Amino acid sequence: MTHVQFAELTAFVAVAEQLSFTKAAVQVGVALPTMSQTIRSLEERLGVRLFNRTTRSVALTEAGERLLAEIQPIVEGIDHALESVNLFRDKPIGTLRLAVSRPSATTVLAPLIQPFLAEYPGIHLEVSVDDTHGDIVSGRFDAGIRVGRRIERDMTVLRLHDDFRMLAVAAPNYLARHPAPSVPKDLHTHSCIRCRFPWDGSIQPWIFVNGRQQVEIAVKGSFTVNDLDLLLSATLDGVGISYLAEPLAAPYLAQGRLIALLAGWSFTLPGVFLYHPNRRQTPMPLMVFLKFIKKWRGRIPMANALIADRAI
Repeated sequence: MTHVQFAELTAFVAVAEQLSFTKAAVQVGVALPTMSQTIRSLEERLGVRLFNRTTRSVALTEAGERLLAEIQPIVEGIDHALESVNLFRDKPIGTLRLAVSRPSATTVLAPLIQPFLAEYPGIHLEVSVDDTHGDIVSGRFDAGIRVGRRIERDMTVLRLHDDFRMLAVAAPNYLARHPAPSVPKDLHTHSCIRCRFPWDGSIQPWIFVNGRQQVEIAVKGSFTVNDLDLLLSATLDGVGISYLAEPLAAPYLAQGRLIALLAGWSFTLPGVFLYHPNRRQTPMPLMVFLKFIKKWRGRIPMANALIADRAI
């Protein structure tokens, strides 16, 4: 089978359409001698003459006419395909795939979906609710949202919210039955609601810092859960003491439905970030989404969603 290079076919079509080596060379963007050599090499490779040429004119041979009829639609199709790819570079079209935790999806991302798609109607947004901390690269996601300490170091990040504290909290009806703990070790005598991390099955540690003191308590309790909504509901119902992000607990603390425990003891976690792989050429859908997020993040209702990836 004869191996013909695409550049040779492109040169052939240019000469056939222009019926001039000089004009074809200008169209393709090569020197005239290069164009002549390219056509000569193609003819030698095929073993047939494609053009009859004199010092004053160029004409296709019968073999040249047959080749042009066969490959011209193919070359035009390839040009059209390449141009369609350029649209992804020049215009905000294509698919944007995000891996987002459940709280972030419903409270951080949901309010942005309608205005984002309205501003960029050529983009298709696909969101996968993911609490497992899966690899967004192998999962073919463009970006994800997660608490900063669990983001791989080779990622580019955009902060969505500042650092936040973790607090021990309980409902008044639980504290009516049990004396409030005053120091972290008192938690050993309480029923604590434990959280099992969905990404590795481990139990969340309860860490507390007070000045230079730091302790980690292995709490016990009759209820363990891997869902934040159920954890919060059980805490409000008085099932036990839980370990919650302050922004998540804040509305209930203000209403008196939850009470913060262990005054002076808390633990600070990094803020919530949107993250994506480092790339030399960022896909257009992600590029405009990052721009959109920067414009909107001051309006994102974070107060109920800062526990963005269950890393509570």
